[in-house]
Amino acid sequence: MKRLEYSGLDMKQEMYQRGCKQLFRLTAGSAAGGLRLDQWLSAEIPGFSRTEARKVIDIGGVHLDGRRVRTCSTTVCSGSKIELHTDGFSLDPFRLSDEHILFRDKYLIVLNKPAGIDTQPTPSRYKGTVYEALLKLLGPVPGRKKPELGMVQRLDRGTSGLMVFSIHQQAHRGLSKIFLEHQVDKRYLALVQNAPDPPAAEIRSLLARSRRLNRVVSVLRGGKNAITRFETRISTRDAALLEVELLTGRSHQIRVHLSEAGSPLLGDGLYDGPECCAGLSLTRPMLHAFHLEFEHPLTAARLKFELPLPGDMQDLHHRLFGVNDPRDI
Repeated sequence: MKRLEYSGLDMKQEMYQRGCKQLFRLTAGSAAGGLRLDQWLSAEIPGFSRTEARKVIDIGGVHLDGRRVRTCSTTVCSGSKIELHTDGFSLDPFRLSDEHILFRDKYLIVLNKPAGIDTQPTPSRYKGTVYEALLKLLGPVPGRKKPELGMVQRLDRGTSGLMVFSIHQQAHRGLSKIFLEHQVDKRYLALVQNAPDPPAAEIRSLLARSRRLNRVVSVLRGGKNAITRFETRISTRDAALLEVELLTGRSHQIRVHLSEAGSPLLGDGLYDGPECCAGLSLTRPMLHAFHLEFEHPLTAARLKFELPLPGDMQDLHHRLFGVNDPRDI
């Protein structure tokens, strides 16, 4: 993330850069004069229009004196500390539609999350995350400020596929127990560089975040236990499609384990995966949560969901192996 620190009009020395992740830190000078927040930001950042300022404020990318502010008319006072976060993605918030909802009853909802959408709020946005979009979909609940929503799993922004949430107080504890006790079958499809040898294996390590590298790594001690199993479905010398089973759910677990095994995800630049392959520029790690199976925490019914590869992975899969989808093999 690019970090810029300015006070007052010194900010005008730099241009606002679209399409990249940035953090602007500013201090309002005496000339702020009680301006609205959207006015002040557009005046301070060259090339950053008032319309853009309003959109960034609306999705939650502006923080005033340490607190997220989503009201454009908020007054900026002399000495105020403002942080503006951008992530380079669309300022139009994501909304759930019927095509994203695979199952819903009184207690649970199962979604097909598109790639490129954050699961939970980040400094750059609150509005348009899966969490906020779900709150919007569920609507107001009588006697409560917002609906009940339990989040038991997370997918990285770039990962597509199946997610389940509890949407009733009676389901929260039971669904959490299912995930904590690993009574859920979670499987992913991963397009990777280099066919792994052996073609099927179980990877175990302790994972911890490295501040120096700004990513998760395996460590000898002090990390969290992580177990990943994989099996090769189809391969060439230079690439493979893997079916991956998670026995634990650590942050970036699949990405770390496959990279350290010498078969990084295609498109995963953070973990040494190539961002171009078979003539395509890849905009995200080629990882898809395609299978989810568990027992309903209230009804005890066995629930099983499976998804095909999304379009971008199907296209790459066809270029690499000559078929559109693993089911065609």
